Amino acid sequence: MADTFQMPSERDFGWTLKTIESTGFQIHERENGQFCAVLGHSMVRGVTSEMIHWWFRNFGNLNVILEDVPGYEGQSVPAYLLWHPSDHCSARFSGKLAADGTAQAGGKIAIQEAMQYKTFGLKYPVNTALDIFYCARDGWAMGKALPIFGKAMCLRISYKDVVENGRIMGVHYHYEVVIGVNGNHVLARAINRKITAEYSPEFFSAWHLHNTIEVGTFENFLPALYEQRDTLTDLRYALDMDAMAGADEAQSPYDPDLFAKRMGGYQQSQDPYLYQAAQSPSFL
Repeated sequence: MADTFQMPSERDFGWTLKTIESTGFQIHERENGQFCAVLGHSMVRGVTSEMIHWWFRNFGNLNVILEDVPGYEGQSVPAYLLWHPSDHCSARFSGKLAADGTAQAGGKIAIQEAMQYKTFGLKYPVNTALDIFYCARDGWAMGKALPIFGKAMCLRISYKDVVENGRIMGVHYHYEVVIGVNGNHVLARAINRKITAEYSPEFFSAWHLHNTIEVGTFENFLPALYEQRDTLTDLRYALDMDAMAGADEAQSPYDPDLFAKRMGGYQQSQDPYLYQAAQSPSFL
């Protein structure tokens, strides 16, 4: 995994970032060198599943003007820089896109970022193009596949609205990862050693905080961008657009029972990709 890219300066949005205590996270390592990770988030407040679906279809194409963010005043930057204040660099769609240029299954997403960049620098970088396996109103999946062996990586997100008394309170957002090819023979083990040299359990332990912050920031910026969805060539973000300014950030995982059930399923499964795919399109 090449780390030949320059990370942009940190963005100070004034947001209170979520901590890992608001999530459930566990990694299951398999005998053949594969591993599976489950990350159950707290509820994403003030956001709808339609907003998140819109974001996944569009984020690789969007730029946004940061009107008053210190060090970025008036600059147009990839909207991807709003999704994390320090770890993101760029994201771009390519390949098979929908007629309107948005993401769809069969396309690709090229990502540059670094897990916990402020702590680790470029120790845990991502600088790669991933296949988009799934892009729908209830989720997103991306990863890599190899000839003959099939999937070698799949990062699967599911989300749905949390409705109380007829009102959408937020989104239940749940993340599952499988790394490595199936099989318990010598070649499969060798391939998995190579894959996990780049995407190791240690990498995903660093990813835990990265993704906790990333998903939490939807609360701060996504409602403001979604309101501007009819003017995508002139997106703007200002500090007073923070939809969660002053909110109490103390939260717990939204559904610990689902987290335990899914982790147990991976621990018992003989084929983690089959277990992951069998729950699609939605299991929340």
